Amino acid sequence: MWIGLLVGVGAVYAEAPNAGSEWTKTEAEWRSVLSQEEFHVLREKGTERAFTGKYWDSKAKGTYHCAGCGQALFSSEHKFKSGTGWPSFYQALKAGAVGREEDRSLWMTRTEIICTRCRGHLGHVFQDGPPPTGERFCVNGTALDFKAAEADQ
Repeated sequence: MWIGLLVGVGAVYAEAPNAGSEWTKTEAEWRSVLSQEEFHVLREKGTERAFTGKYWDSKAKGTYHCAGCGQALFSSEHKFKSGTGWPSFYQALKAGAVGREEDRSLWMTRTEIICTRCRGHLGHVFQDGPPPTGERFCVNGTALDFKAAEADQ
């Protein structure tokens, strides 16, 4: 179920209500816990250059978490090779983990994806992904931390 909320200049779409108990920090607090690059991407909606970030070509099994707050966002099971130079997933790990917000920057309209807990900028979602969703969550590797799956015993 999609829920639309009017926020600022765009609409926010969370995949489920009460997604991840949102929390906030001041700019100074964010700067103290994030690297300069993480701050730029997560808090200033920056973008890393294609083919330069973490995880764009990773095939490791595990879970991708928000680098700002640690919320689990994506599974390696949903990751695919898009050829874009950024980690790409066809769905979020669970409903409500990743929100959507209208982005009208750069003279175009796109759908920004954000962490629903800390509202950190992750990247954008496009409608050119593989089945079963047809979506491509194009994510800045800088916005992610990876936790490897435990080896089978």
